[in-house]
Amino acid sequence: MARCETCGNDYHLSFDVVMAGRRHTFDSFECAIHKLAPVCSHCGCRIVGHGIESVSGFFCCAHCASEAGVSGAVDNTRAGEGAGP
Repeated sequence: MARCETCGNDYHLSFDVVMAGRRHTFDSFECAIHKLAPVCSHCGCRIVGHGIESVSGFFCCAHCASEAGVSGAVDNTRAGEGAGP
């Protein structure tokens, strides 16, 4: 068994994640996200999906990127067309 580096739980189904050459051990995806996922530079939430990266930081969505002054960020290709859902 291995101990989760986020919560300290010693769990027989723990798993390792290698990020930037460093090995991390977790007992759940929740703990892995808490420890490794980037944080949105605008709202502070953890970025679990693809997010948006710019020279001014990481953002969880186009709205947060736009609010932070990033131009051209869209969540979908229809955003600039004025079309609704």
